[in-house]
Amino acid sequence: MVVLDQTISTAQNRTGESFRATVAAPVVVEGKTVIPKDTPVTGHIVESVSSGRLKGVAKLDLRLDSLKIDDKTYNIATGDERRVGKNHNERNGILIGGGAGLGALIGGVASGGVGAAIGAAAGAGAGMAGAAYTGKKDLRVPAETTLTFQLSRSVTIPVKS
Repeated sequence: MVVLDQTISTAQNRTGESFRATVAAPVVVEGKTVIPKDTPVTGHIVESVSSGRLKGVAKLDLRLDSLKIDDKTYNIATGDERRVGKNHNERNGILIGGGAGLGALIGGVASGGVGAAIGAAAGAGAGMAGAAYTGKKDLRVPAETTLTFQLSRSVTIPVKS
């Protein structure tokens, strides 16, 4: 487990950028501390996909690359820590459908059947505009968030006696 030293978001950070973190708790093997707490760790963003306004889900994949103990850097390989944003469909349906219904109601009251059809189309358009204007759902992982990674290959770190 590591703790992020910085905020990472799909709106601000791109694929390939590096990030910093620190080890959250000491790694102990056979009663000996192999990796001390607060050991600096670096990683990179494997994939950063920003959310679209009406469709397209935000995705963020992170991976650790190295850690530094006593001024010596050890390369590591981990699996990805993946985050996936929420789908837009339900929210957009509510905005667009609600706009159409409200437009139809107002148009129907104002001028009958033809007005209801015109009002529904205008309301749906307004609902779609509202969904597009407010629709981005980017992912944000704040600094001090604890993330868990799994080593994908072993690493040898000498232990002090």
